[in-house]
Amino acid sequence: MQPPDHPADARHDVAIIGGGLVGASLAIALDRIGRHVALVEAAPPGALPAVFDERNLSFAEATVHGLRALGVLQKLRAPAGAIRRIHVSRQGDFGRVVLDAKEHGREAFGQVVVARDFGQALEARLSECTRVTRYRPMRFEGSDPGDGARTLRLRDADGQEKTIAARLLVGADGTRSGVRESLGIGADERDFGQTLFVARVRAERAPDGTAYERFGPDGPTALLPRGDGHFGVVHGVARADADAVAALDDAAWLARIQAAFGWRVGRLLATGPRSAYPIVQVVARALVADRAAIVGNAAQTLHPIGAQGFNLGLRDALTLAELIEGHDDPGNATLLGEHARRREDDRNATLQFSGGLATLTAGDDATLRPLRSLGFAAVARLPALRAHLVGGALGYRGDVPRLCRGDA
Repeated sequence: MQPPDHPADARHDVAIIGGGLVGASLAIALDRIGRHVALVEAAPPGALPAVFDERNLSFAEATVHGLRALGVLQKLRAPAGAIRRIHVSRQGDFGRVVLDAKEHGREAFGQVVVARDFGQALEARLSECTRVTRYRPMRFEGSDPGDGARTLRLRDADGQEKTIAARLLVGADGTRSGVRESLGIGADERDFGQTLFVARVRAERAPDGTAYERFGPDGPTALLPRGDGHFGVVHGVARADADAVAALDDAAWLARIQAAFGWRVGRLLATGPRSAYPIVQVVARALVADRAAIVGNAAQTLHPIGAQGFNLGLRDALTLAELIEGHDDPGNATLLGEHARRREDDRNATLQFSGGLATLTAGDDATLRPLRSLGFAAVARLPALRAHLVGGALGYRGDVPRLCRGDA
């Protein structure tokens, strides 16, 4: 039986602000190890957060392991799409990179799951948690450090204030994190000048397990193999063109994707609704503070190229949960310092990969074409370089949390 909302005894081991992908996953991981959790959510009961829309999430193998250990993937009602091959190319450049999971002893690199379906699976799993108290709909107003805990100030939809206490505050509240700001943690921003459109498309040829990423001067165009026989399309455009692209009718939209992507899956026949998101990288200058930590997009919001964002955020969450499992006090300064240390290599490598790839593949500078073509050739021929890319695609960078290695 799940604990009642808003109990009179409002002291918790951990308070998580944000019930999206990473925040909900962390709550489940902490419930699993017997910690009492407050999950503060903006969405009311019965409604999914806005992040659970038609976006297509690419789960690396490490993420699949972690979510299966948490009992979340078992709750999916819609089929996931296996990523058995990764095909990378760029308009106007010679060469391509094709990675095949079987060549590396795997059935698949990961899975594609629709964000809405994943949100429903998380909700189903949360309903089974016995130590998660959900405060919703509520906004985080701030927190004050105290003796062994933080006092959190919350406000409900009617404007009524509530205070709760937690030995650890975790900000999982997205790119414009109120927790990060309240802790005085600064962030560095990089606007890529691009807008990303996502949708569902149907093609002449059904998905066969290949995830395509086609780079162009204004950003990437990816076709991801969904489990429902459609492709998830991700299409980057220059910010100045975003309004015009949003206004296209379905036929013109499909023609634009066809021109950017090519004919590898035949003619594109139909599309679902489009959503648009500006691409801005936001990187926090610290991951921890006094009895506080930030994870997921609150810690780093990446360029979506290579589909690294949620995978990195889940590794944030599961690393923190793993450390908390071994300590009596989840807000202990030594624990939080160890969390920041363990996340450093993975975080830096993933930021360098996504940001560097976005810079190298964007623009239309002809002088870069030979360099990019040489890069494609090197990946195709050098086993060590291919192995490095495969490790990243599988989600194994830096100090990987135990559950992501498949150790339940």
